[in-house]
Amino acid sequence: MTTDVSGDVSAAVSLRGVRKVFGEVAAVDGVDLDVRDGEFFAMLGPSGSGKTTVLRMIAGFETPTEGSVRLGGRDVTGLAPFDRDVNTVFQDYALFPHMNVLANVEYGLKVKKVPAKERRERALQALRTVRLEGYDKRKPGQLSGGQRQRVALARALVNRPKVLLLDEPLGALDLKLREEMQVELKAIQRQIGITFLFVTHDQEEALTMSDRIAVFNAGRIEQVGTPAEVYERPASPFVAGFVGTSNLIEGQAALDILGREGVYSVRPEKLRVDTRLDAELPRDENSATGTVAEVVYAGAATRFVVDLDAGGRLVAVQQNLQASSMDVLKLRDARVRLAWRREHEFSITGPM
Repeated sequence: MTTDVSGDVSAAVSLRGVRKVFGEVAAVDGVDLDVRDGEFFAMLGPSGSGKTTVLRMIAGFETPTEGSVRLGGRDVTGLAPFDRDVNTVFQDYALFPHMNVLANVEYGLKVKKVPAKERRERALQALRTVRLEGYDKRKPGQLSGGQRQRVALARALVNRPKVLLLDEPLGALDLKLREEMQVELKAIQRQIGITFLFVTHDQEEALTMSDRIAVFNAGRIEQVGTPAEVYERPASPFVAGFVGTSNLIEGQAALDILGREGVYSVRPEKLRVDTRLDAELPRDENSATGTVAEVVYAGAATRFVVDLDAGGRLVAVQQNLQASSMDVLKLRDARVRLAWRREHEFSITGPM
């Protein structure tokens, strides 16, 4: 189906020319986006990039200054939140502390005057979906952070929305629990099959969970693609730096090292650190010499920050398969050669 200026009617969410201005500040500045039915879609970007404002316009909490919002082909730009087939899970969960878990999950159905028997059945099923059966009589204060997050998720899912909006829902959790919930959320999304639209500033979270990612910067979308596309083939220097480590070869360094002008990037894990500066290279590789400015030992891997002789700086990541912390720390201030296969360097266009 073709996409017209009013949005793709086959998409779960479709934005066209969406702009939001607060005073003299354009928080969102001309966003076009289609989110497919049933996909786990992440909106990724730093604070102030516009991603949360876009989510709030989809939810109906903000009205676009310009442009249109469509859900399932229906123009909802001027509709109130309760007239949209979406539900939102917030970072702070917004649970009612005086209600037990079951009452919290049932609340939205009660407002909609769903009969008590059906409310209870649907709420208990939602709790089973998020693996909280048996917790229905507990109060939010008796739950862990991860359990409260699941209650908030169940409360949203019980309404059977076509699109679930998640505004940094894992941001309040500690690292270990956040990683566990990333796996849980993805499994739940696959199980129920509805569209998840997920806002995060965490690059690893977006790469881990998403089918596709939109990278936001200064109110605009810099790139939309699969995690592999965004990471392996960033569309701009900003994407290269925000999604992973910015490893740019540009200016005179690009001419000296690669023999051509432009801006190029090589991901840290693609670089090989070699102390043998005159070792023969395979025909399909490029290399650059430099001095190790910093060594960061992180257990499973080590990060080497290398100042290049040709100018600029590259970061290399090397797995600690046999080396110890003492072995790698000795390389600080050492002369090294970074080598990589030509297929792993790619040209970047776009503003810095």
